[in-house]
Amino acid sequence: MARTNLVWTSVLTILLVVPAGTLMARDDGRYSNSPLKPWFDSLKSRLGPCCSDADGVAVADPDWESKDGHYRVRLEGQWIMVPDEAVITEPNRAGRTMVWPMKGTTGITIRCFLPGSMT
Repeated sequence: MARTNLVWTSVLTILLVVPAGTLMARDDGRYSNSPLKPWFDSLKSRLGPCCSDADGVAVADPDWESKDGHYRVRLEGQWIMVPDEAVITEPNRAGRTMVWPMKGTTGITIRCFLPGSMT
């Protein structure tokens, strides 16, 4: 009986600890021939790896902004604050603003954010 309880406790702990957003990666190979693929695959924020271009979402200029030194993005009709730890500080080789959102039980969080030129 104790062993069964331990197994179920372990399973529940894993399900609660692994963020749902990390299970939604979708690199299906469509960007495998892009010259920027290795660069995208190497991107990471202080929150961890961003995964790839296929996992990121391009954000149009009206859907992101910088205010008081912090970023926010509009996703699915709502403004979401970008944690400072999620901002990628290296030069943006793609040029477009991109965000790597993660959907979880508490809503959308931002794992990585790559500011664009806002032109």
